[in-house]
Amino acid sequence: MKLAIVGATGLVGKVMLQVLSERKFPHSDLILVASEKSLGKKIIYNNKSHSVISLKSALDLAPNIALFSAGRETSLKWAPMFAEKGCTVIDNSSTWRMDPSKKLIIPEINANILASKDKIISNPNCSTIQLLITIAPLHVNYGIKRLVISTYQSITGTGVKAVRQLENELNGKKGEMAYPHPIHKNAIPHCDSFQENGYTKEEMKLVNETHKILNDYKIGITATAVRIPVIGGHSESVNITLKKNASVDEIKNVLNNSEGLVIKDSPENNSYPMPINSEGSDNVYVGRIRKDFSKPNSFNLWIVSDNLRKGAATNSIQIAEFLIEKELV
Repeated sequence: MKLAIVGATGLVGKVMLQVLSERKFPHSDLILVASEKSLGKKIIYNNKSHSVISLKSALDLAPNIALFSAGRETSLKWAPMFAEKGCTVIDNSSTWRMDPSKKLIIPEINANILASKDKIISNPNCSTIQLLITIAPLHVNYGIKRLVISTYQSITGTGVKAVRQLENELNGKKGEMAYPHPIHKNAIPHCDSFQENGYTKEEMKLVNETHKILNDYKIGITATAVRIPVIGGHSESVNITLKKNASVDEIKNVLNNSEGLVIKDSPENNSYPMPINSEGSDNVYVGRIRKDFSKPNSFNLWIVSDNLRKGAATNSIQIAEFLIEKELV
C-alpha cells in the first residue's frame, strides 16, 4: 500500500500525518509531496525521516491512494493524472465536489455508495461535514424541510497566511494580510469570494453539498458564514425545521446514538460545545438543543468541530480506511 500526501507541508497535510500515525493507517510506503519551495525538506513521521518530493516524482512512484490537500489548481491538473495511473485520489479541495460524476463522501453517512471504479473521491467542505454528521440522522428519522445556518469559522480554514495575520496583529506587527480587514477582535462576514447572488462560495457550499450528500434537493437552505479570530475549530448555529413531529428528547435520543457525534448539552452547568474544547478531537459536538417557539416543528442546534481534523484530514483518512476495508483499492 503506497500512500501519497499531496500538500504535506500545509496545515491540513501536517494534521493528516498526525491522524495517520494515531490511527495506525496501514501502508508500506509514504510519499510526501509539496510545492517546489519545499522540495527536499525533511519531515519526521513515526521516527523516520522522509524527503518531500515533486508531484511528477510522486506520479512516477504510482501510489495506490493519494490524499490531496494542495488547493484547487493542483487538484484540477494532477488528480486526473494520478487517477489515470490507477491511483485513488481523495481530494480535499472544492474542485470535484459538485461534479456529478464524482462522489462526495462522509463515511458515516454515504460511504456505501463507493465502488472500485471511483478514482477521484471528494471530501466535503469542513463546515458541511460537521453540519451533516449532526443533521443526517434527523433527516433519516424525521425528514428536513428547512435549514438556516450561521457559521463562526476558525482562521485555520483559510490557512497559514491567516494564522500569521492574527499572530502579527496580536503582536502589533505589520505583515501580509489574508483578509481585507483585521481579524483580531473582529468578525468578518466574508468567507471565500462573493457570488452574483450575494452569497459567498462558502455559504453556497453548505447549500449545494448538503443537497448532494443527502440526495434531497427539496430542502430549503440558507446560510451566512463568518470568520472569527479562533484557532480551535468551526462553530455553527443551525435552525432546523422537520417534516415530522419530534420532541427535544426524541431528537437527543437520535443524536446520542449517531456515529461520530457527541452531545454536550448541560447549560445549567455551563456545559456546551466550544471550539477551544474541540481542538484535537475527531468528534462533532452538538448542544444548546432547544425548541424554536416561533415556528412549528423547528429546533435550534449549536454544532462545533475541529475543522482541520474531522473537517478535513480525518474524514479523508476515514474514506481511505473504508476503501481498504472493502477492498476497493
